[in-house]
Amino acid sequence: MSSNFDVIIIGGGLFGSFTGLFLARSGKRVALLERGLVGAQSSGANFGGLRLQGRSPEQYPLSLMAQGHWENFDGLIGEGCEYDRNGMVYFASSEASRDRLLKYASSSRACGLEIEIWEGDEVRRQLPWLTGSGLTASYSPRCAVANPRITTPAVVRAMTRAGGQLFEGTEVVGIDQGQTSFTVSTPNRPPMTAPVLVNAAGGWAGTICEQFGEPVPLFSAGPPQFVTEPMPYVLKPSVYAIEGDMIIRQTSRGNFIFAGYPRTLANDDGRHTFVPPQKTLNGMRAVGTHVPGFRNAEVIRVWSGVEGYLPDMLPAIGASQTTAGLYHAFGGSGGGFQIAPAVGECLALEICGKKAPVDLSPYSIGRFRSSVEASDKLMREFDPASSSR
Repeated sequence: MSSNFDVIIIGGGLFGSFTGLFLARSGKRVALLERGLVGAQSSGANFGGLRLQGRSPEQYPLSLMAQGHWENFDGLIGEGCEYDRNGMVYFASSEASRDRLLKYASSSRACGLEIEIWEGDEVRRQLPWLTGSGLTASYSPRCAVANPRITTPAVVRAMTRAGGQLFEGTEVVGIDQGQTSFTVSTPNRPPMTAPVLVNAAGGWAGTICEQFGEPVPLFSAGPPQFVTEPMPYVLKPSVYAIEGDMIIRQTSRGNFIFAGYPRTLANDDGRHTFVPPQKTLNGMRAVGTHVPGFRNAEVIRVWSGVEGYLPDMLPAIGASQTTAGLYHAFGGSGGGFQIAPAVGECLALEICGKKAPVDLSPYSIGRFRSSVEASDKLMREFDPASSSR
C-alpha cells in the first residue's frame, strides 16, 4: 500500500470525511487518518439536528448550501442517514426570550429561510402538548434531523468507493514539514507524505495549529443528552426552548432524545465529556415543566460528545495563514453537524484551486491574530462553573 498521497486529512469526523469524499471524487489520492473510529466523537454523538433557525447571519450561505446536500443525501452518498424533514419549533416563555426569538426569525427570513410565527391561540393550536408558558413560537418547515451514529460511516464508505483510503486506529504522533510536502508519523504504520495536509482534528485541532504558528482559543465541551424509552409517536418537529434548557425530538421508533444547556467542559484527558447526574435531573425537570406528558418517561441512556468550540461560535475553515499546503476545518461549536457537507465541498474546491460557491473568508483562522470577542450565544450556553470530573 502506498504511503504517498495528494492529501492527508487528520480527523475522521464529518468535516474531515466530507472533505475526503469530495477530494476523492475530484481524483485526489486521499488518506483519512482517525485516532479511534470514524464519527465516534461529536459527529456521532450529537443531537442530529439539521437546524437552520437561529444561525448567525454570516453562516446562512454555508448552512443553506449544506441543507441542499442533506436533502439529497441518498443520491450524494449512495445510502441513507435516516434524514427526516420534520421541521423545527423555537418557543419562548418570557418577553425577553420572545424578543430574541423574533430577532432570530427576522435574521433567518432576511437570509432566505421560510419562518412562521405563532402567538397566543395559534401556539396552543399548533403545540397543544406545551404548557401555557409557551408565549411565542417560530416554525421552520425546512429544518430536519438525521441519525448521527450512521452518517459519518456512510460518508466514509462513499469516500473509499471513490478511491480514498481510511486509516482507523491511527494516532498522529508527529508532523514534519519539508519543502514540498508534509510527513505524518504514526505508531503503527510507515510514515505518510502529501503536499496538502488538512487539520480536521475536532477538539484536538489546536495542537496542530500551535505547531504551525497559529494558535487558537479552542476548547472542548459537549451538551448533556439523554434518550427515553420508546413511547407512542406524537411529536413531529424538533422543539427548542430558546432559553436552551430543553431541546427535544422524537425518533420514528418512539424514543425521545433530549439535549440542553449549559454545556459541560470535556474531561482533562480530552477524550470524553462526563455528564454530571444533576444535569440529567435538571433536563428531566425541564422536559416535565414544558411538556407535562413526558414527566413519567424513563431515561435509558445518557451521553455527551467532545466538540471543539471557538469564542465566536464559528468554525475555522480554509487555508493556513502561516504554512503553504495546510488547511483547517474544525471548531463546529455545536453546529458543525449541519454545515459539514458544505464545509467539505467548499474546502475541497479550494484545495483543488477552484472557486468555492460560498465565501470562506469569515471562517479564516487569521481572525485569531487579534482578539476575537466572545459571542452572546457562547455566554448563554456555557456555565463557567460547569466542568467535567
